[in-house]
This record gives sequence, structure tokens and C-alpha cells, in this order.
Amino acid sequence: MNRNAVQNVFFKFEEDFVESNIRCIPMIVRFKLDACGIKLKLAEWSRMKPEDREGLVMTECETAEDILRYRENLRTLIIRHTGNSPTDIPVSESPAWSRTDEIPYTIKEKLQESASTFSLEQWQSLSHLQRFALLKLSYPGHENKNFPRAMAEFGLM
Repeated sequence: MNRNAVQNVFFKFEEDFVESNIRCIPMIVRFKLDACGIKLKLAEWSRMKPEDREGLVMTECETAEDILRYRENLRTLIIRHTGNSPTDIPVSESPAWSRTDEIPYTIKEKLQESASTFSLEQWQSLSHLQRFALLKLSYPGHENKNFPRAMAEFGLM
């Protein structure tokens, strides 16, 4: 399989919340949310049945057709379980995780905070989902413990 193909996997740093009915939104689903342009709130995720959550993890979301199908399924689930209309978010044509010419600024900042580093070549060798995860974990407000755990898991430390 192409190393950049999105695989339906959980990362080891997510183990503490995926074992019990996937209580938090895993990176694979967050990646798909960004692709389909819907913000899924934790309260909405929590109201879904475990099999609905598993479906969002396992459903393909790579081609334009997949993305449209995923979006419609997600909209239906949110409305069914919450009675609320889904919140749309813009879909970037060139998200920061997809660019391999430089390491995104938020990741550089997070690396400086922890006195860590990795090379551009290492960044380029990561899968799309790994780069996405590091980027999300570098944003303010994310648990600081998961950024170094992800770096270690991805062989960057």
C-alpha cells in the first residue's frame, strides 16, 4: 500500500481513549473531517453509538466520491443523534500537513518548547496521517503529552 494512503488505524498514543468505545475522536476521523468539511464536536461524537463511531473510522474517505459519501453519512449521523445541523468548515486545497517543502510553524514552535528537533527529510518520510497528527497535536490546547509520544511512535526521537 502507498505510504501516503490513509489507513484505518489508531496510533499508540491514542490507546487510552480508543479502547473504551472510542470515547474521543481519533486522528483518523479528524483527518476525514478535515477532508469532508464538517466539524464534529465531542458532544456529538459522544451521542453516537459505538458502531457509528467504528463506521466513521473504517469508511474510506480518499476519492472525491468517498469524501462526498462520508460527508453525507456524517451529516445524517449528527442530525439523527443530536437533532442539530452539522457545522461546516472550510476544506483547504493545500493543508499544512500535505506540504513537504518545510515543517509547519506550529510544529517548529512545539519542537522548540520541548528542546527537540527532526529534519525536513524525516518530515517528508512521514505518511499524510502522521504529518496531520503532528500538526493537530502542535496546536495550542492539545494535550502536551501526546506530541512527544507521537514523535517517538513515528521514529522522530
